[in-house]
Amino acid sequence: MLDWLGQFSDVWGPLRLLSSQLFLSAVGVLLTALGTALVIKYFASMWLPRDRGRDHAVSSEEAKGKPTGAGMLFIPVYLLVCLLVVPVSPEYMLVYCAVLLAAISGFLDDRSVIAWGEYRKALLDLAIAFGAAACIFGPEPIEIWVPLWVPKVIDPLTQQTLGLDQILLPATLSWPLGAIVLWISINTTNCSDGVDGLSGSLLAFAFVLLGGILFGVVGQEAIARYLLVPYYPQATQWGIMAFTLVGCLGSYLWFNAHPSALLMGDAGSRPLGLLLGIFVLASGNVFLLPIVAGIVLVNGGTGLVKVALLRFLRIGIFRKVRFPLHDHVRAKLGWSNTQVLVRFLILQALLAPLLIVLLLKIR
Repeated sequence: MLDWLGQFSDVWGPLRLLSSQLFLSAVGVLLTALGTALVIKYFASMWLPRDRGRDHAVSSEEAKGKPTGAGMLFIPVYLLVCLLVVPVSPEYMLVYCAVLLAAISGFLDDRSVIAWGEYRKALLDLAIAFGAAACIFGPEPIEIWVPLWVPKVIDPLTQQTLGLDQILLPATLSWPLGAIVLWISINTTNCSDGVDGLSGSLLAFAFVLLGGILFGVVGQEAIARYLLVPYYPQATQWGIMAFTLVGCLGSYLWFNAHPSALLMGDAGSRPLGLLLGIFVLASGNVFLLPIVAGIVLVNGGTGLVKVALLRFLRIGIFRKVRFPLHDHVRAKLGWSNTQVLVRFLILQALLAPLLIVLLLKIR
């Protein structure tokens, strides 16, 4: 919406800044940071339910009684700011609806006296994920890129055709595969939420990396062609959305830093996990999910694997192993909450940039 005002720069020169997507990204970060801080400060204690604690979690007593479901406060702020800094389109509006549905379903679970069953939540997540994947990909075949795959290019010296054919996925494949990626992202992110500041910090780092890839690589034609990856004209707008979300998480982490004053709950972790998967799908390479959020996947994914092994394979030995991973290191290795946060963040900060460089350069 703000970009529309840029066309009136001949009336007032400074309005030309609103034609800059980089400037709009900065405005988005600032607005979401201020908006999130205000709604949490003035409405968290009045509107949010109280955490009930989890019997199986380490230090669950510390969380009992704290306001939870903070995602129901900062996700609407994020979506409203996106309406300002990102051009309006039916595709984006449908994606915003999917994110809001994920937040509402999570909030209803947070405030429910009896927690929702795993199967109920899994089916809701899958329905939302499938709808979001359909909105992102649309009915036409899409071009994707994967590690070690060089698309066809013309050598400027020899004029010979090098590389391989494009990888095109029809909607019959892209929709279900995209839904699976989104479902995994939602649930691993949800399982990773359990240590003050951990999930928010890891996700903020992942969104910065994804925003950089969307805005500066696949969204820039010259750079995309140089790195032999597809060019997506809309990628810069997805990048603005990713950067804007960092402002929300920054303000949320101000209140969630150990010892936390409030928790994001399912109302935050589920839409954030959905957005993580959405930005990965928008980048055209699903391998970016384990690269930019590898610690989130390992930490939360181990819990999903344990549940699956116990429920479907009846392997009882896994009852003795603590998952998610952050519970295991606290219970078995004696790590404090601060040690878990700092060490997990260091691992992701060291591994992710290196893996991104390898992904882009080894073609």
